[in-house]
Amino acid sequence: MTQLYQTVVYQALIDQLLQQLGVTTALQQHCQLPLQVEAVDLVGAGPDIFGRHQSMTPDTLSRWQAMSAAAADAGVILQLVSAFRSVDYQCQLIRNKLDRGQCLQDIVKVSALPGYSEHHTGRALDLTTPGSEPLAETFELTAAFAWLQVNARDFDFAMSYPRDNTFGISYEPWHWFCRQG
Repeated sequence: MTQLYQTVVYQALIDQLLQQLGVTTALQQHCQLPLQVEAVDLVGAGPDIFGRHQSMTPDTLSRWQAMSAAAADAGVILQLVSAFRSVDYQCQLIRNKLDRGQCLQDIVKVSALPGYSEHHTGRALDLTTPGSEPLAETFELTAAFAWLQVNARDFDFAMSYPRDNTFGISYEPWHWFCRQG
């Protein structure tokens, strides 16, 4: 199959899933995130802070391990909250929020639409540190966040969603993307 054909088929699958979730064409067009293809070459990265098995691309794992070790050498503990998420898993996250009565327009400010999450690539990591609530803006007040801001680029990681980002996603100081992959 050609790359173009695969992309068209993938986009059709994503469109079908979004329709099932009740995502309108207008809401989908409002999404400023690029389509993210689901990774197929994944390796185990061990458990996250909740004991769930996590996966990521081999290169991301290598860079994550090097970054985590360098942080530890500097007295900073980085912990994994989540890594790879399949499109189906992302759909379930949104379904769960809808089932709890959350509005879809509010959900997409904090959760990417299925097909548009960097987590699908196996190169996005949500991070925390001991004493910090996972997935909370207060992570920006930690020594771990300060260390990441100075050092993450040395390991090809960048924070994807700074304040007032152009993607329309809420500020996520915990979300870091491996630019190599």
